[in-house]
Amino acid sequence: MKKTASAHWQGGIKDGKGTLSTQSGALRDSPYGFNTRFADQPGTNPEELIGAAHAGCFSMALSKELGDAGMTAQSIDTQAEVTLDKVDGGFEISAVHLSLRAKIPGADRAAFEQAVATAKSGCPVSKVLNAKITLEAVLED
Repeated sequence: MKKTASAHWQGGIKDGKGTLSTQSGALRDSPYGFNTRFADQPGTNPEELIGAAHAGCFSMALSKELGDAGMTAQSIDTQAEVTLDKVDGGFEISAVHLSLRAKIPGADRAAFEQAVATAKSGCPVSKVLNAKITLEAVLED
């Protein structure tokens, strides 16, 4: 299985602008640029998209792990905070922090924690990132 996305860019780094599109059409010519990445201009940026991908991937992986343990989530809500640091004249994504809130009727706490750990290390987006990945998990009543 292969999925595609594309970027179009015009101009210099600070005055240029670009668009991002995905095969599915979820993004179609979505604007991005220096100000959407490093300031508060409306639009998207690569770090935000990596965060969305990681949160979505982890949530689906957790659903699978919970199912394998005989549990079904009423809800799984994951937020990803992606850290972009300036290093050696450039930038790197140094960390991703996942915050999970899950409602799982009748959940066994130990089985939940094992499912969370397995999903964190096993989701394909976690595997592709060369960043420190941390996680805070809350099992709601």
